[in-house]
Amino acid sequence: MVEFEYEELVKATENFCESRLVGRGSHGSVYKAILHHHHNNSQNDVVVAVKRSSGGLDDEKLHNEIGMLSSLSSTHIIKFLGTSHNQKLLLVTEFMSNGSLHDLLHSSSFPPPPWPKRVEIALQIANAVRFLHEGGCGGKSGVIVHRDIKSANVLFDSNWDAKLADFGLAVADSLSQVTSQEASQQLQPLPAGTIGYLDPCYTTPTKLSTKNDVFSFGVVLLEIISGKKVFDVTRESALMVDWTVPLIESGRFSEVCDERIVLPMFMEGTVEKLLCVAARCVSQHEETRPSIGEVVMELEETTRLIERVRAPNWTSYFFRSRMRRKLIKHSKQHSKSEAQQQGGRMLLREVLALN
Repeated sequence: MVEFEYEELVKATENFCESRLVGRGSHGSVYKAILHHHHNNSQNDVVVAVKRSSGGLDDEKLHNEIGMLSSLSSTHIIKFLGTSHNQKLLLVTEFMSNGSLHDLLHSSSFPPPPWPKRVEIALQIANAVRFLHEGGCGGKSGVIVHRDIKSANVLFDSNWDAKLADFGLAVADSLSQVTSQEASQQLQPLPAGTIGYLDPCYTTPTKLSTKNDVFSFGVVLLEIISGKKVFDVTRESALMVDWTVPLIESGRFSEVCDERIVLPMFMEGTVEKLLCVAARCVSQHEETRPSIGEVVMELEETTRLIERVRAPNWTSYFFRSRMRRKLIKHSKQHSKSEAQQQGGRMLLREVLALN
């Protein structure tokens, strides 16, 4: 474990100034930090993320996150880089430059992701959860329950690969190894999570299990497909599970899908299957929920079907869309109407390519 100097991280975050703040987690704030390394008369700047707690009980959660991340190594989990114990506890991780899944789905700053990318994101998240539930590399790290799987805790790196973050509430699932009577005598954490994603069956400490994470993953999967927020008081049914599951069970799949983009014909069967998987994950009966390993197998099968239809690189689509908007806004060589027509033709080519 690398021990960073506290003063070095203070300087790298410009004294934790607001302009460096990139997010607030369940137990602290995350800042963008630039570390200046000198080697052979040259300077090499490294961008990292630094999390500090809000104090009090949040210190315990940050300690817990450091303990969890320091024992995990996976391409689907945010990379742990080190800590600082001088003066104030700090956690240092890789910097995820493209924000969160929540931002991608709900912020007007991003175009809605195309359907093949959504399936890819879902599979990457599922693989992260499987890594935790199946004990990582050959079971060496033991079973871990994340307890706070949500779109805000799924972050994207510079390649737009999704990684699971924020392990402040994560616990080792020792309950699976003991009887209910023994478990009730153990000191177990109280149920915790985020409204909308929290398993309603997780009502007491003894109800801790990997199925809690499966439920939360199912909600995230519904969020990915629908593009809607999981808790919306403007709806008759505020919780996403309450209004999506009846539609899925009655076969009205299109009413769940994100209406901002057209669902191409070759994706219809895949999205319907994903919605059925999501409905099983959020079942009110824990015993009927699939394991995350089963979920991964089903998602991998759908991915193989998608790969038969060649789709362009999504990051290229993203930047082409931004360039199109820039063209319309800043064109100096054409009239506004001509620029809009040209931008519209560019968008049409992109849609055709994705479909």
